[in-house]
Amino acid sequence: MSLNSEVGVISQTISCSSQPSLPSLEHSCNSSSSSCHYQCIATLRGNSSYVSGLAVDGDSLYVASSDGHIRLWPLDAAMAMRQTSQSEVSSSTVAVTDSSVKCHVATGDGLVSSHQDGTIRVWRHAGGGRNGSRRLALRAVLPTTADCLRMFLLPGSYVEVRRHKKRTWVHHVDAVTALALSPDGARMYSVSWDRSLKAWRLPSLRCAESVAAAHDDAINAVVAAPDGHVYTASADRTVKAWRRHPGQKKLSLVSVMERHSAAVNALALGGVGGRVLYSGACDRSVVVWEASGGGADGRMVATVTLRGHAKAVLCLAAAGDVVCSGSADRTVRVWRRGAEGYSCLAVLDGHGRAVKSLALVRGRAGCDRCCACDVEESSSCGCAALVCSGSLDCDVKLWRVTVSSL
Repeated sequence: MSLNSEVGVISQTISCSSQPSLPSLEHSCNSSSSSCHYQCIATLRGNSSYVSGLAVDGDSLYVASSDGHIRLWPLDAAMAMRQTSQSEVSSSTVAVTDSSVKCHVATGDGLVSSHQDGTIRVWRHAGGGRNGSRRLALRAVLPTTADCLRMFLLPGSYVEVRRHKKRTWVHHVDAVTALALSPDGARMYSVSWDRSLKAWRLPSLRCAESVAAAHDDAINAVVAAPDGHVYTASADRTVKAWRRHPGQKKLSLVSVMERHSAAVNALALGGVGGRVLYSGACDRSVVVWEASGGGADGRMVATVTLRGHAKAVLCLAAAGDVVCSGSADRTVRVWRRGAEGYSCLAVLDGHGRAVKSLALVRGRAGCDRCCACDVEESSSCGCAALVCSGSLDCDVKLWRVTVSSL
């Protein structure tokens, strides 16, 4: 198994001790077209190992860590810290597993998490625990027992995963690195270091298909676009586009996108209708891909390469015309597309180790009264966003970023 995707930043389990909260940092940056104000409004501590994933579900931030724990932080309480003398916000552990969490996504009625041991766990919201705290109850582990029994009874369901070792095709045989839900909620896609791409039917949780060798090396990221295309990124330095054509039951390879010179670690969809694809890699760059020829066939061309990070780009988050990139250089860069192209609005510097995960929420960031939280843009104060960053230093930072048009 290749570990190119980890770029050497996770060489061992990191233990962290409690540290005093740092003072909130405020910065402003200006360009010819906009001014940007950004502030670290809260630092969420308490994780015993590094933060491996972030997911926002309404007013809740779910934080996954390499020790297999998933914690919940109330975002409103965390943002209120900057207005009070409160120095800490209480979190609750809502799920505990025996395998490191690699990724998790919110589903509305719960969470789905992927793990180092090759499994996918499906969680549902359960009744409150002590003191009314929320928790998650395990609904299923994928592949389900029913799926495994079905494969056991079907001839030809076993594939060779290593020399002299076979497993049913519904199983991932290495860490499941990323998950993506289709916009219509009918499918979930998973990718793994075993180089496979799998599609799962929802809500039945049955594995519908598997592309055994979707890439030539470990797959690190997957996203599902509103137009039906699925994009995967790999340590083989490529991004691939897939689609299930009308009348077909299987995913077909649409195109291979080559621009990076090193392992591709992260993907994100942005722009109007999710028609812009961003990829981040160990070559320290973020490549912007846009549809060519109307985009009906899913083919994308590289239009811009965003540079500025000193080390590998490990994670991405995008919403509208804003994209954030987290790096092994310990910073988060906030980029925005304008009339004259992309510009770096801010460099969020505060973590003590590599930034491994990001979440971006537009239109709510502890907005001042002049910013309506349900409006992304206004002529007076522009747009506000909440950027959540998780790091190998075991902390999660919440950043308030406001961009104003001049």
